Amino acid sequence: MKIGRIVLGVCQTNCYFLYEEDKKEVIVVDPADHGEGLYDKLKEAGFSVAGIILTHGHYDHIGSAEELRSKSGAKIYANEAERELCTDPRLNLSGMFGRKITVEPDMYLKDGEELTIAGMTCKMIATPGHTSGSCCYYFEDAGMLISGDTLFLESTGRTDFPTGSTSEIIRSIKEKLFLLPDDTKVYPGHNDATTIGHEKKYNPFIY
Repeated sequence: MKIGRIVLGVCQTNCYFLYEEDKKEVIVVDPADHGEGLYDKLKEAGFSVAGIILTHGHYDHIGSAEELRSKSGAKIYANEAERELCTDPRLNLSGMFGRKITVEPDMYLKDGEELTIAGMTCKMIATPGHTSGSCCYYFEDAGMLISGDTLFLESTGRTDFPTGSTSEIIRSIKEKLFLLPDDTKVYPGHNDATTIGHEKKYNPFIY
C-alpha cells in the first residue's frame, strides 16, 4: 500500500490518499479546508476517489469533504461519536472563522469496526480526547496508522476545544495506540510522520 500527502489550508492540515501500488482507486483522509480542486488534482494524476474517511469533525479536516463527495460520488465515513461535531459549526469551529461548514457522513462507524474500500481494509479506533469523537484508522496489513489530531510527532492534539479532554487523549494513546506494534508508521493530521515505538520512547506528553 502507498500513501500520499497534500497539505491544505491555513492550519496546514495533512490530507492523505491511500492506494494499492498496482491500482488507482484511493481512500482520501480528511479533505481539509481550501481543498478546492482536490478532486481535479487526483483525477489529473490518474486517481479515482473510492471513499472518504474523517478522523474528526473540525473544520480544517472536513472543509472540502462535501465538494469531494459531490464530484466523486464516494461515501464519507466517520466515528459515530462525532455526529454532533460534524453538523454543528459552533462545535467544529468553522463558525468562528465566518464560513459555516457542516458535513453529514454517509456511514458512522463503531469503535473497532473494520472498513474495506477498494480492497484496502482498516479498523476504526475510537480515540476520544482531541474531540469526543476523534478516531484513528489502522491499516494492519500495511503497518500504518492515520492518527488525525490524536497523536503527533512527540506531541498530542490540543484539548481546549469543545468536547476535548486531556485525560481522555492520554488514555486513548496509552491504552489503545501504544498497544500497536512499535514499527507502526503514524501519519498525523499535522506535521511529520512518526512511529509508535518512537512516541513510546520520546513523547513527553504521555505520562
